[in-house]
Amino acid sequence: MTQYIDGFVLPVPRIHLDEYKSVSERVADIWREYGAIAYFEYVGDDLKFEGTRSFIDAVDVKEDEVVVFGWVVFPSKETRDLANKRVPTDARMTELITPLTDAKRLIFDVERMVYGGFRSFVQSPDSSS
Repeated sequence: MTQYIDGFVLPVPRIHLDEYKSVSERVADIWREYGAIAYFEYVGDDLKFEGTRSFIDAVDVKEDEVVVFGWVVFPSKETRDLANKRVPTDARMTELITPLTDAKRLIFDVERMVYGGFRSFVQSPDSSS
């Protein structure tokens, strides 16, 4: 399987979580227009496991923030690379993201986001289908 994913973890202030979700739903549609086959974001719920470094530590989560973990699935690395060139230049992205990064009410702090692209290594598909 040649699928490729981009994964990310970031903190979001609790008071802005609904706004962030609304923007993320629109962003997901844009990524899909540029070749993503799936887009997921989840809010942290059980983030500590003894003996490991947590997402809380990795993105320096504050008391009033939650951790968002997400990934975007692409059919190939080539599709992902092309999408990563085109999506940031899409005018809708600027319109959506700029309000989230306003220093006066920062919702999305890109400097605290953890990100990376990943190729398939181990997959255990659902055998019930």
